Amino acid sequence: MDIALFSPSSLFADPDDSSSEEQHESETPQSYAERTHRFPGMDLIIREFSFHQLNANLLWPGTFAFAEWLVQHRTWIEGQRIIELGSGTGALAIFLQKCFSLDITTSDYDDLEIEENIAHNCKINGITPVLPHIKHSWGDNFPVGEPNWDLVIASDILLYVKQYQKLITSLCSLLKNYKPTDDRTDVKETSQKAGSYVGFPRPAFLMSWRRRIGKEDESLFFNGCADAGLEVEHIGSRVYCIKPRD
Repeated sequence: MDIALFSPSSLFADPDDSSSEEQHESETPQSYAERTHRFPGMDLIIREFSFHQLNANLLWPGTFAFAEWLVQHRTWIEGQRIIELGSGTGALAIFLQKCFSLDITTSDYDDLEIEENIAHNCKINGITPVLPHIKHSWGDNFPVGEPNWDLVIASDILLYVKQYQKLITSLCSLLKNYKPTDDRTDVKETSQKAGSYVGFPRPAFLMSWRRRIGKEDESLFFNGCADAGLEVEHIGSRVYCIKPRD
């Protein structure tokens, strides 16, 4: 597999530092590379590009671990309407749609380059029409006033501490304004039985990450969720379920 085309320094870029972004773009022309990545039960061809100020250009290792976890818990997500935050290349959403035929929407920073790249990756993996996509910068008003996604998912998105409160604002908008499209009553609550967790409520935010972040940074996010009226539950190895507090 090709080596990813990115500079380690980009992991710590300040997303508000436009001068740094302009300097990088002027020095490094955008380039693309299509790579074959192995997901549970299938290979996907994913086009990645050389640089993005918020690192939406690459496929991160946490995506594969989360994909495996979701396959192991497939009954939890089958039949759910899902939106992914921080979709990046769109690889996880593409995998879930192909594997489970899910109704899934991608979402990321308001950036045409990201949207076009996700559409490209959908097409080269046989998904036409392409997955619906919502351009949304965390903290801004969510473009859908009455969101009806049962499940919000994301992987490896806790990189920039200064973005935590904006992320929580967007989560509150999606979870607290949730309007189900049906009157199903077969929703499973998250409960621990014999050391394992079964199901989760609607709506919920299911998050996984594998990037190393400090305990203090982790606590900042979880405490921010609690202050916003959200309940956090650890349900697997680096997998968390976040829902509105009852």
